[in-house]
Amino acid sequence: TKPVGVIRGVYDAGHRCFGENYVQELIDKAPQLPEDIEWHFIGNLQSNKAKALLAGVPSLDMVESVDDEKIANRLDRVVADLGRRPLKVLVQVNTSGEESKFGVDPSGCVGLAKHVKLSCPNLVFSGLMTIGMLDYSSTPENFKALTSCRKEVCDELGIPEEQCELSMGMSADFEQAVRNTLQEDNSEMYKLNDNA
Repeated sequence: TKPVGVIRGVYDAGHRCFGENYVQELIDKAPQLPEDIEWHFIGNLQSNKAKALLAGVPSLDMVESVDDEKIANRLDRVVADLGRRPLKVLVQVNTSGEESKFGVDPSGCVGLAKHVKLSCPNLVFSGLMTIGMLDYSSTPENFKALTSCRKEVCDELGIPEEQCELSMGMSADFEQAVRNTLQEDNSEMYKLNDNA
């Protein structure tokens, strides 16, 4: 959640992928910035705001917070209704077990990923997302749990792990996310959740 001026400065330095937590902020910011920005929505998305988000941000590239079949189905319908290109999505997994966090329980991530891949033709299942614990005490375990979920999902869906992105880490714990990802699978397929 950074001001337009800050985003423009980072854009001018060559960055093209930006994330936003709030639907209305993204709808307000996107038209003020270059059209070639790839926007990622990383906040909780209520199904009644899906149409406004997709219609208001034509350059929305990904929703990283699909946490149940209802929002997956709604996004799928809205993409079809608007005639948009297929939308990339990440399944959000609550690896910390905190009730205040959104995301499917790790035991349900395979089922939700399978639903997106097989039942939502206008969505592209692209991977998994998690947010570590607020106090960062269990953050490494949260990231390891997401890596385990990826293995299960990829085995079930028959896709290579390198084609299943992991989005984990906020401003204060992104270094742990990078370290975990590189240690676990020696991959360069990682993302850093941040608001700019």
